[in-house]
Amino acid sequence: MKLRVSAVQYHLHTIHSFDEFAEQAEHYIKTAAEFGTEFILFPEFLTTQLLSIGNGQGQALEIGDLPDFTGPYRELFSRLAARENMHIIAGTHVIRRNGKLYNTAHLFYPDGRVGEQAKLHITPTEVDEWNITPGEGLEIFETEKGKIAVLTCYDIEFPEIVRMARAKGANVIFSPSCTDDRHGFYRVRYTSHARAVENEVYVVSTGTVGALQTVDFMRANFGQAAVITPNDIPFPPRGILAEGEINQDMIVTADLDLDLLEQVRKKGSVSTWRDRRTDLYPDWKA
Repeated sequence: MKLRVSAVQYHLHTIHSFDEFAEQAEHYIKTAAEFGTEFILFPEFLTTQLLSIGNGQGQALEIGDLPDFTGPYRELFSRLAARENMHIIAGTHVIRRNGKLYNTAHLFYPDGRVGEQAKLHITPTEVDEWNITPGEGLEIFETEKGKIAVLTCYDIEFPEIVRMARAKGANVIFSPSCTDDRHGFYRVRYTSHARAVENEVYVVSTGTVGALQTVDFMRANFGQAAVITPNDIPFPPRGILAEGEINQDMIVTADLDLDLLEQVRKKGSVSTWRDRRTDLYPDWKA
């Protein structure tokens, strides 16, 4: 079984209305539809672009204003997912629940369902500057192309949570990210490769590019999309099916062959999942 995925290097720039945001998002989705994409991934903190609309007094909106856009955000991507018959991982959007802010990834199904996965590991900036609360559980999403998980940026740097996702049946990890410099970008990128090797899964990652000149902590972005595989025959030696040009406004597309994962798990050069020493260390078991 195969599935075609696209990942968007979303260009952040100042806008003046929600309609501008909607037009930009729709542009990427229409492009992916022309390629026959079944799953499209947008980056973390996608909707911080809405803060640049401002408050009418020359000042950017604040992070606590983002939940006010939740209704239009969900309506937009639900409509596009249904129209294009596509699964849309619409990056992350900050929602408010019981008085707390959560950085939450949203999966929009073509049939109108909406799945949510709050970010589980929160960076110091998210805590200190934006008062973001960590999520409390891992969601595994059932799709017609099998089980997937959505682990946001910092989450991919923790091997335990990806082990859990794999044990629960996820074959593809979608990882929306937002990093402001090379250090952060390569932390996410290198650990994405490690998670693909450790668990014999695909990792689809992307990040924001461009800049929001009026929005604090979104003034710099360093991003690149990549579709990452295990490092074994019959995959590419570098474990990269596709990658974008760093910091460019673009979209990348690749086909994921789930049968190849099963072949490697059974008869690969190594079998990192099967060969875990759970007699020596605790681990999640399939």
